[in-house]
Amino acid sequence: QVQLRESGGGLVQAGGSLRLSCAASGRTVSSYVMGWFRQATGKEREFVAAINWREGHTYYTNSMKGRFTISRDNAENTLYLQMNSLRPEDTAVYYCAAGPRIGNYYSAAHYPYWGQGTQVTVSS
Repeated sequence: QVQLRESGGGLVQAGGSLRLSCAASGRTVSSYVMGWFRQATGKEREFVAAINWREGHTYYTNSMKGRFTISRDNAENTLYLQMNSLRPEDTAVYYCAAGPRIGNYYSAAHYPYWGQGTQVTVSS
């Protein structure tokens, strides 16, 4: 079992930045891939980024590559999502997730472990 807890969400103006954190506990996360997803009101959960914890390889959805950066701190067992140049359409609940290293990282169904989410609201 892996427990995940997100933090760092909030209200920010368009063009601003936020850094989300996801603290992992329980089983070591070094054998997992960790991902960020988001879900806006009335929409499906959407892949944002993922990182293979052991190798550090990163994966992004094209629309966010260059604005968002996923990273991890091995010592702190913490996952991060640095979000820059935020837009009103980035408003959503952001979730971190953990899943096996083999499979489709881009699909929410790949991840058995989820945090409770943190709200990000970008005002225009």
